[in-house]
Amino acid sequence: MSDESRPASTNVRGAEYPRVHPDGRVTFRLYAPEAQKVVLQPGGADNGLGPGPYEMTRDAEGNWTVTIPPAVPGFHYYWFIVDGAMVNDPGSETFFGYGRQTSGIEVPEGAEAAAYYQPQDVPHGEVRARWYWAKTTGAWRRAHVYTPPDYDANPTKRYPVLYLQHGAGEDERGWATQGRMNWIMDNLIAWGEAAPMIVVMDCGYTIPISTVPGGRPDMATYVRMQEAFANLLLQDVIPMVDATYRTLSNREHRAIAGLSMGAGQALYTGLTHLETFAYIGSFSGGMREGFDPQTSYNGVFRDPAAFNERVRLFWLGTGTAEPRAYEAAHTIAKAMDEIGVRYVLYESPGTAHEWLTWRRCLRNFAPRLFK
Repeated sequence: MSDESRPASTNVRGAEYPRVHPDGRVTFRLYAPEAQKVVLQPGGADNGLGPGPYEMTRDAEGNWTVTIPPAVPGFHYYWFIVDGAMVNDPGSETFFGYGRQTSGIEVPEGAEAAAYYQPQDVPHGEVRARWYWAKTTGAWRRAHVYTPPDYDANPTKRYPVLYLQHGAGEDERGWATQGRMNWIMDNLIAWGEAAPMIVVMDCGYTIPISTVPGGRPDMATYVRMQEAFANLLLQDVIPMVDATYRTLSNREHRAIAGLSMGAGQALYTGLTHLETFAYIGSFSGGMREGFDPQTSYNGVFRDPAAFNERVRLFWLGTGTAEPRAYEAAHTIAKAMDEIGVRYVLYESPGTAHEWLTWRRCLRNFAPRLFK
């Protein structure tokens, strides 16, 4: 190539496209010589690649190409639409998002800004796949479990636990793969900013997908999913984790957080079970519709003084470029101000409903736990 663009770090080995330019522009290319029309479709309405879709142009060899304006740094889902059919990019690795394997691209930040989610020369923990039988769903399920760097070296040491949930259309792989959770935790622990902890990531879908209208949950289904997930976590996941790993198995050493759909699950499960969790985090999420501080979440906010005494951290995070989540976070904050509940509100500058927002949320949230 004559310019200074480089293949994206998320490309399959040896693929030249997509390519990221020094100014943040991205060039995509697809070989489809028989196609009549090809467009690039970024994932989601508020995403860092721009609104799209982007029309692609064909050269004499059958390569369809488009260069988009400078993208927001971070990880972004995308796909091609070839003569009306959704097609993944053969040059990109795929990631589970939008309920399917989907192309994704990492647009790099500056080295200093990205240091916390890049692998560093520090001790590393492990992400382990743990299969278990869930009585609440009557099925085998898989959780991904992060153990901190000294877990195997200190066989008598016990650790606090963060239960960390993904968003809609994703699964238990998302936080480690798209979110780079393990590198974030490795670095924060090594830098002395976060306590060594176990992080458990389970699949938030506890209702068979066939019961979800059109493949995407409506609000009533989300509510049932929140309740079903709480049952799964309390009756199956936490007992399994406490029996399998060396945990500190009390509420003072247990936190729950999640992003988007997972934020709703974290809020519902955490707020209705303060006997189990002392730390609660919502990344790009909102409270249930019709929130009433006197009755919602079993009336947990009815006595703000008691809430403040019992909950060690109530944390809200959002990107400034995701309008719905930004408004929701500020609506919650305003309600908490009015009733006198303590909280932390974090804003990720310039990021949308995407993984860089949630990486930054975890980077701010994790150091506040178990102190």
